[in-house]
Amino acid sequence: MTRLTIDIDYLTNILGKLLKTPSPSGFTDNVVRLVSAELDSFGLDAELTRRGAIRAIRRGKDPRGARAIVSHVDTLGAQVKNLKQNGRLEIVPIGHWSARFAEGARCTVYTEKGTYRGSILPLKASGHTFNKEIDEQPVAWTNVEVRVDAYARGLIGLQKLGIEVGDIISIDPQTEMLDNGYIVSRHLDDKAGVAIMLAAIKALQVEDVETPVDIHFLFTIAEEIGVGASSILLPQVASMVAIDNGTTAPGQNSDEFGVTLAMADQTGPFDYHLSKKLAQLCIENDIRYQKDVFRYYRSDSASALEAGADVRTALITFGIDASHGYERIHIHALRSVAELVTAYVTSPVMIERDFDQISDVRGFTRLPSKKAKQKLSADIKVSDAKADPS
Repeated sequence: MTRLTIDIDYLTNILGKLLKTPSPSGFTDNVVRLVSAELDSFGLDAELTRRGAIRAIRRGKDPRGARAIVSHVDTLGAQVKNLKQNGRLEIVPIGHWSARFAEGARCTVYTEKGTYRGSILPLKASGHTFNKEIDEQPVAWTNVEVRVDAYARGLIGLQKLGIEVGDIISIDPQTEMLDNGYIVSRHLDDKAGVAIMLAAIKALQVEDVETPVDIHFLFTIAEEIGVGASSILLPQVASMVAIDNGTTAPGQNSDEFGVTLAMADQTGPFDYHLSKKLAQLCIENDIRYQKDVFRYYRSDSASALEAGADVRTALITFGIDASHGYERIHIHALRSVAELVTAYVTSPVMIERDFDQISDVRGFTRLPSKKAKQKLSADIKVSDAKADPS
């Protein structure tokens, strides 16, 4: 089966809806309802865990050796650490991101009494008051605060508003979708991955494609705080492909175009055979791709393996510039990753031994053992011969 056609208009529209739905880790109920409604519109039943992780199983020819595709709906955010005497809020981050990218952000504070708008500002925000000191203060979460856009001149004022320690703060995405295909926004990690999955599901449903095994579409709610896919996998899942961002930065091979196949992250190499299959599918389906290795990065696959899941894992990414900051991607990468998802879930099963959780060595995978042959052109051989002192 070849790659399926992806509805780009749907992909961008659902991405816009996802980005407009605040969902920092620990505050994901609304986005879970949004994704569940989309799955229902495609005729798939959404199964929710107690806390809201989503599993939607699309039945194939065989329930054994099921394949899972996973992305996460939660994003970065912040939380109230302390109510300050100056009427502002001390905050701590939700997830790992720099206070450098928090400075100047517009945000929403969620309280039991309702929501308040605000801005995250450095402690010394006015150049007219602090002069050069505004450029000399360190970048740290202890050096920023939230100015709440409500009447609160001191600690008592904040308390009267109903703001409490522990209240969740969402960060405005500031989304721009440009005519040239670039999309600039916060929280593209990993709402773009969620949009990719939904667009791939739509393509499968429209084409009424039968897959060789069941496909488990998983949407996790706590990847940014390290939990991810730790409690969503069923035993019949043999392989899991995570969709997340690839970092386009100096020293990295990721790209904002095509698919970036992650070969390893900080937890180690991904499954050799599954990663090789995905690369081969890109070649066979004329999907642009490149490979990369990430030093300071982990995804849903890491949490699944750490929780004891015996599954083959791989990571396919869309290149993001300024990850965990004010991010930028291109629609070409989103379409490419969605196409690869359709090609993968419809492809034949190559390792049928994986249908069983435990088996003997028959049918077990083999690694390549042939020595690589190097072909040298005649002029290189002549050059080498002249340089050989012997």
